[in-house]
Amino acid sequence: MMASVHEAKTNLSKLIDAVERGERVVITRHGIPAAELVIARKAQVRIGGLKSRLAPPPDSFTAPLSEEELRDWGA
Repeated sequence: MMASVHEAKTNLSKLIDAVERGERVVITRHGIPAAELVIARKAQVRIGGLKSRLAPPPDSFTAPLSEEELRDWGA
């Protein structure tokens, strides 16, 4: 399916429906293909994907807070 820029602006939700049904939608400018609507793929989340990119927290991260730090936090 081809649609002009004006048609695309007017009927965007219908064109998106068409793409979701598997149709190819090309948007034209002055009869020349300018863009194509495609289905956006959701990013796949990979558990542990940042493991090799982040350093582990320092040991002090899980250490109990001092009395002074507790006061600063209002506890």
